[in-house]
Amino acid sequence: MKISVAGTGYVGLSIAIILAQNNKVYAVDVVPSKINLINSKKSPIRDKEIEEYLLTKKLDLTATLDSDKAFKESELVIVATPTNYDSITNKFDTSSVESVIEQVKRINPSAWIIVKSTVGVGFIKNVRKKYDYDKILFSPEFLREGKALYDNLYPSRIVMGIPEKKEPYLSKAKEFAGLLQQGAIKENIDTHIIGCTEAEAVKLFANTYLALRVAYFNELDTFALTKGLDTLDIIKGVCADPRIGNFYNNPSFGYGGYCLPKDTKELRANFEDVPENLISAIVESNSTRKQFICDQILAMVGYKNDGKDDITVGIYRLTMKSGSDNFRASSIQGVMKRLHAKGINIVIYEPTLNDEEFFNCKVIRDLEAFKKISKVIIANRYDSSMDDVKDKVYTRDLLRRD
Repeated sequence: MKISVAGTGYVGLSIAIILAQNNKVYAVDVVPSKINLINSKKSPIRDKEIEEYLLTKKLDLTATLDSDKAFKESELVIVATPTNYDSITNKFDTSSVESVIEQVKRINPSAWIIVKSTVGVGFIKNVRKKYDYDKILFSPEFLREGKALYDNLYPSRIVMGIPEKKEPYLSKAKEFAGLLQQGAIKENIDTHIIGCTEAEAVKLFANTYLALRVAYFNELDTFALTKGLDTLDIIKGVCADPRIGNFYNNPSFGYGGYCLPKDTKELRANFEDVPENLISAIVESNSTRKQFICDQILAMVGYKNDGKDDITVGIYRLTMKSGSDNFRASSIQGVMKRLHAKGINIVIYEPTLNDEEFFNCKVIRDLEAFKKISKVIIANRYDSSMDDVKDKVYTRDLLRRD
């Protein structure tokens, strides 16, 4: 089968690789540098498995800027373009997804479209009507940054959203689920074929639950710090209950990254005419946690707010997780901006950044110089390279893992 994948981020590129093991796949993007890297068997994103598969596996994969040609030749077009949250409209910006739908309808109206981008509840129903295009399905992704291909090779489940539980939608959903199963290593993957709108809700509720776990253990940590208690002892005692489990329980500066911040806000917006308390609390808890961390650091450096403070605080890495080069919406940035607003001088150690400044803060790529200039170093996730200055490192990474 000939397949096009629009978008070569974590979702799109990992899906393209999975499918290119057994199909002809066009990876479509608008960034020439990403196209060149993929065609040179190099990954434009940091992901160990993606890098390995591009280099060592036999893949029928062509990256291209020519979306017209790719879509025209494809029986199936998978949409994995970004859908950032718009704080003004309180909705995802789905313009890139809709642009692909319009283009496919114009160029190749016989092609089926499967949306992998995260969208609001009811989106597929609306665009099928808006563009008078019936052949659109939805399949949410459940991937971790830096582990995207691994999570496609060993998926927790496959969810297919179809407009109606009848033909030809059932056959197309089973066909695509079969393609994903064929490219995976894990066998007998749990597969759910449900309504499109239900599948959209699955994605948002799953990510919001993960955000809830992060927020819950962060608030536990805030309580323990405020009361002078041992956070780790409390976490171990709580998580010994198998119904709770010892996972997603490591304190941090808040949840961040590509998905959780925008998905929780989108879900809250979808509750506009539905009674709720918890969803809003999850969103608000994240801001409260960042402010608490900021206040802790200000106290640690002896901030007086008298106009005479000359304090340099170092930010060790902007990334959220080990093995990832993404720092979009990372929680440490929220802390950094709050400190900067207080007049604290901020320096950043982030070796993946080529710029000299980030949000008007100096970027230092020499780790030793960074350590020397920083009165306090704050690290969302601790690294052994900080061992020689651990007395001035502030972190809540108690379990030393993501």
